[in-house]
Amino acid sequence: MSTVLGGGWQRRAMDEQEIAAVVQRWAIHRDAGDWERFRELWHPNGWMSATWFDGPFEEFIRASQRAFAAGVRILHFLGGTAVEVGGGHAIAQTKMTITQRGPVHGVEVDVVCTGRFYDFFARHEGEWRIAHRQPIYERDRMDPVDPAATLSLDADRLAGFPEGYRHLAYLQEANGSTVRQGLPGLNDEAVRRLYREGRAWLLEAA
Repeated sequence: MSTVLGGGWQRRAMDEQEIAAVVQRWAIHRDAGDWERFRELWHPNGWMSATWFDGPFEEFIRASQRAFAAGVRILHFLGGTAVEVGGGHAIAQTKMTITQRGPVHGVEVDVVCTGRFYDFFARHEGEWRIAHRQPIYERDRMDPVDPAATLSLDADRLAGFPEGYRHLAYLQEANGSTVRQGLPGLNDEAVRRLYREGRAWLLEAA
């Protein structure tokens, strides 16, 4: 009995390490524009959701390439990762920040958004791959790059975006993106629905 139990724990630890490594490589390869290595991290049916995009991962790569070539830089910094495994499926939650620089009303700003990556993983050809990534947007802020600059935002426009990513949305729309509403935040119905989808994903393959 102890041998079987030990083997189970060892398998679980290996799964968690492999999944966490995929999460880490996602940020490194995406931010570096290493698209071939980035592509290897996705399940063939992989889907990416974000403030400015919602669709298949290959379309996300093409859209990211265009933005990268145009000088857009969205950087990702990661914290700890918690993994739940259920058969051939898994859920990984990773603390993260998204940082984007760009002009708003003629002032260069940095926006930092803190939250979590909520990742649906599935095994493909014996390896863990991302089947769906949905960020959770918890809190953000905007600061002028030049601390002496004066920045005035449209209060009504800012309030029209969800609290967890309203400054990020303001910047992205100011630079031509269409931002999606209703994405998961710290404590709202959208994030509770996401948790329910995650539990169903684990039970589906248990």
